[in-house]
Amino acid sequence: MSIVVDQVVKRFVSRGREVLALENVDLEIEDGEFVAFVGPSGCGKSTLLNMFAGILSPNSGTILHDGRTIEGINRRVGYMTQADSLLPWRTVLRNVQLPLELQGVGRREAQSRARALLEKVDLAGFADHFPIELSGGMRKRVAIAQVLVYDPGTLLMDEPLGALDAQLKVIMQAELMRIWEETGKTVVFVTHDLVEAITLAQRVIVFSGRPGRIKHIARIDIPRPRDVFKVRFQPEFQQYYEALWAELAPEISKGEAV
Repeated sequence: MSIVVDQVVKRFVSRGREVLALENVDLEIEDGEFVAFVGPSGCGKSTLLNMFAGILSPNSGTILHDGRTIEGINRRVGYMTQADSLLPWRTVLRNVQLPLELQGVGRREAQSRARALLEKVDLAGFADHFPIELSGGMRKRVAIAQVLVYDPGTLLMDEPLGALDAQLKVIMQAELMRIWEETGKTVVFVTHDLVEAITLAQRVIVFSGRPGRIKHIARIDIPRPRDVFKVRFQPEFQQYYEALWAELAPEISKGEAV
C-alpha cells in the first residue's frame, strides 16, 4: 500500500478562530494507483496533499507512506502544483536537473538523467531554451520532467493543468496518462474538473464541504488504454459523471450558501 490515512483531523487557527479543515479522514491508496480528489473549494483536498508531502502535519490520526509515518518533509514524493517552479534564468535542461543538484548528485549524472527525462516528455530539442521561450504546454512538460527526474514513487499533483485552455488541457491529459502508464507511479491528483477526474483516474474520491470528509469513492472501470479525446463520449462515462455529480453538487451548493 502506498498511502494509508487513518482517522486524520486537521485544524487551523485563522484570526484567532479555529477552523476544522479535515475530520476523520480514512483512505488507502495502492501502489501504482491513479486517484483523483474532487470536492468544493476549501474542503481540504490540498491540505491532505500537503500532509502527504510532509509540509503539514495532522492534529490527530496518522498518515503512512510506504509503511512509514510521515514526519517532516517527505522526500519520497514528487509535488507538482498549478504554478510551475521553473527558474527563468536557467535553461530547460538546468531546470530539470535542479532537484538532483540539490540532492548532491554529480553534474554529469544529473545532466544525463535530465536529458533522459526530456526525451520522455518529447522536449529533447529544447534543452538549451529558456522557460520564456516555451508554450504553456511545453512548460508543463518541463515541470513534469522536473518532478520525475529524481524518480519518486508517488506523484502529488495539485490542479497542475488548471491554468491551461480547454484544448491544451486535453493534450496534457493525454501526455500525463502516457507517462503514468509507462512509469507505474502512484498519482494523487487534485482537480475541480469532474470530467478530468473521470478521464484520468482509476478511483475518484469525493470530499464533502468543510470540514472535509470523504463522502464517496467511485471506481472508474472504463477500459484502458483510454483515448482522452474520445472517452468522455462513451455511455459509461456519462453514467459515472451523473452519479458523481449527484454526490458533488450538494456539497458545492452548501459552500455557496455559507
